[in-house]
Amino acid sequence: MYNLAMKRKILTIFLIFCFVFTGVTPASAGIFNNVPSKEKQEKSKKESWFKKIFRRKDKHKTPKSVKDDNITDKQPDFQEKIHKQSSFQISLINPTAANTKASNGYPGMRGANMLVIYTPVYGIKTGTNEFGAEAVVVNDMVTKFSGADSLIPSNGYVISGHGTAKKWIQENLILGSKIQIDTENMVITSSITDETYIYDVNSKIRETETIIRYYKSNEPLYDCKKAVFHLDKADEYISKARKYPEKFSFYLEKAKENVADALNNAIPYKENEFKGIWIRPVEKSPVEIQNTVERLSQTGIKNVFLETFYHGKTIYPSRVLQKYGVNDQNSDFAGFDPLKIWIRECHKHNIRLHVWFECFYVGNKNPKYDSKHILSVYPEWANTTKTSADSNELVYSRAEHNGYFIDPANPEVQNFINEITDEIICEYNPDGINLDYIRYPQCAYIQNENSTGTEWGYTKCAREEFKNLYGIDPVEIEFKDPLRQVWFEYRQKKITDLVEQTRKKTKKQGIIFTTVIFPDRKRSCETKLQDWKTWSDNNLVDGFTPLILTTDINTATTLLREIQNNTNSDISIYPGIFVMFMNAAPSELLKQIHGMRKINMNGVIFFDYAHLYQKYADVLTERVFNPKG
Repeated sequence: MYNLAMKRKILTIFLIFCFVFTGVTPASAGIFNNVPSKEKQEKSKKESWFKKIFRRKDKHKTPKSVKDDNITDKQPDFQEKIHKQSSFQISLINPTAANTKASNGYPGMRGANMLVIYTPVYGIKTGTNEFGAEAVVVNDMVTKFSGADSLIPSNGYVISGHGTAKKWIQENLILGSKIQIDTENMVITSSITDETYIYDVNSKIRETETIIRYYKSNEPLYDCKKAVFHLDKADEYISKARKYPEKFSFYLEKAKENVADALNNAIPYKENEFKGIWIRPVEKSPVEIQNTVERLSQTGIKNVFLETFYHGKTIYPSRVLQKYGVNDQNSDFAGFDPLKIWIRECHKHNIRLHVWFECFYVGNKNPKYDSKHILSVYPEWANTTKTSADSNELVYSRAEHNGYFIDPANPEVQNFINEITDEIICEYNPDGINLDYIRYPQCAYIQNENSTGTEWGYTKCAREEFKNLYGIDPVEIEFKDPLRQVWFEYRQKKITDLVEQTRKKTKKQGIIFTTVIFPDRKRSCETKLQDWKTWSDNNLVDGFTPLILTTDINTATTLLREIQNNTNSDISIYPGIFVMFMNAAPSELLKQIHGMRKINMNGVIFFDYAHLYQKYADVLTERVFNPKG
């Protein structure tokens, strides 16, 4: 009774105070308005399942293309000090064919130097490529980072940038960054506060604790003393940062250093793990090759994937290319045979060398400027789209670095590639062959008649053969015609034919045979005509090296699970990790290696050596790739 009476008395005093000193009653201020008004209830009924986040203070209409999404342009109410604030111009929100003519043809309709916002209105994923950076935002806060083709959260959005926009994302966003979007002026602003930094460090502490618990549960001899020591220090410094605001920056840096050291020491070395890296060689002498291989050995790399045939040229002097009258060696390596030296040096360090081989991609330099370019000598080998089926002009793919492709359906092309792989196997006997671009150029994800023009494979050779087999020119096949699926399968089989022929050779010689594939089997079959499940079902390969174009481990895991579910258990899976290429934090590299282990991948391959910066080499040699770590 006493407590109830006291509460009533205090409430009465509070009400009088509000009215006398402010002239505002608590009710009018909305303090006790727990029950929505009729007007609010009606408004709520009219809204869709997700909020209309674009709530403008002005009376301008929200653009139709971005309406009903998950962005708010309300200014955050910061209570603590803002350490860093930065803004950038937004190029597009939820790009469509109508509002993004300048970037049509690019994955995700994100063009050069563009910053694009993708909300659930756009779709499930961004559809972007690896040449950018992406951050996921929920409740106006950055919750995780990705690299490409990110899943769009149902209650948030994705910030995606290329070029200068990518640089802005990487330099100005961290976990916990608070995001404001001005939809009227199309400007995004990131603010980093005390709590942002603390959120970032605490998130990393929790992640590292989870990793330690995993290895303690699964490895009886696991030693976590050093990692736990650094976690305890990180906790201590975070507490001091809160307690002594005048020394916040000092203690924050100490916390960040220790949480990084904790993660570096949390993931143990694994003996039988496949540890690989793709390399485009730039070394011009035996000594330079020796130095690179020595560094790779010190980093813990055990498998080198050396780019040997790319842009239509070999790095070694090729008798096959000479016979065909095309460039017989990449001019950067004129005067010596780098492949021979790479193999020799790798074997000295107990490193296996796999020949990385680009099959149907012949570079992005216009053939007309090189009289010995494959397509200058054999223009009839060129691949082309449905839109350009009757044109004599060479067609390049905007979605593939403006590159040119040769035709998998042309028997002469198949023979040409087979002769080169024969030469490599017979002359050099590498440890492995890794076929890349073993597919058609990427086309749009076909959904209607209007988008079919981006499909590839409508060459004279393919059209004539298909017409002889099925009585119709594929150009004339309508969108809903059942023969359209037959046309897809026809082209897919042309790719599979080359895989099968290569398999026979590698199996005979005892050479490891792997292929570069893309996750999402259905989309891979349709947009790249790469039916890798058939290769697995028929044991045509020893392993897959799927391209995982993300820095987000959850997204990577989802992609790899789908590959696992469609792959024969006898086929090894070596995920191609792009963390280095995307210049993400070294911690993301470690988390992906750990994530691959958790789902029983056979190892990892890094893309690529050109981006093996010292910050990545340091974390690899600390423990995860160091048998003595």
